[in-house]
Amino acid sequence: MKLNLANILTLFRIAAIPVVVICFFAPFENARPVAAVLFGIAAVTDLIDGWVARKFNQMSRFGEFLDPVADKLMVVIVLVLIVQAQSSLWEDIIAMIIIGREITVSALREWMATIGERATVKVQLSGKIKTTLQMFGIAFMVWQQPMFGLDIYKIGYFLLIAAAIMTIYSMYAYLKAAWPMLKEGA
Repeated sequence: MKLNLANILTLFRIAAIPVVVICFFAPFENARPVAAVLFGIAAVTDLIDGWVARKFNQMSRFGEFLDPVADKLMVVIVLVLIVQAQSSLWEDIIAMIIIGREITVSALREWMATIGERATVKVQLSGKIKTTLQMFGIAFMVWQQPMFGLDIYKIGYFLLIAAAIMTIYSMYAYLKAAWPMLKEGA
C-alpha cells in the first residue's frame, strides 16, 4: 500500500472521529462548536480526497475501500452522539433511516461486487446530495448554540430531515438499479 495525499486525507477523517467525540463531551465552554468545526473540516476532506485522487492519479484499492468506510464511521458515530445527547422520537427515526440505509447500501455494493456488477450501484448524484445534506445537518446539530440569532440546531435538524428524504430516495435508486440481479437468485 502506497500512502498518498488522497489516502492521508481519508485517514485524517477517521483520526478526527475520536477528537470530535472528546470535544463533544468536553466540559469547556464552546466544546460543541469546536467539535462541529472539526467535524466540518473532516467532512470537507471527503470532497477533497476524491478530487485529489482523480486529479493526481492517486486512485488506489485501499482508497476505494477506506473512503466510504471513513464517511460512514463519521456519520454514524456522530449521529449516535446527537441522538444520545438530545434524543427525540423524530431524531431517533432520522438516525435509524440514515444508519439503516448506510448498512443496506454497503451490503448491496459488496454483494454486487461479488457478482461482478459493482458499476451498477456506483455513487449517484442523489447520494452526493444526501451526503452534503447529512454533513451540514450533523455539523449544525453538533454546533448546537445559536449564531447570529439563528437556531443553528434547528437548521441542522431540517437539513437532516432533507438528508433522510434523500437517503430514502437514493437507497430506492440503488435498489432499483440492482433489482434485476437481486430477483435472479430469488
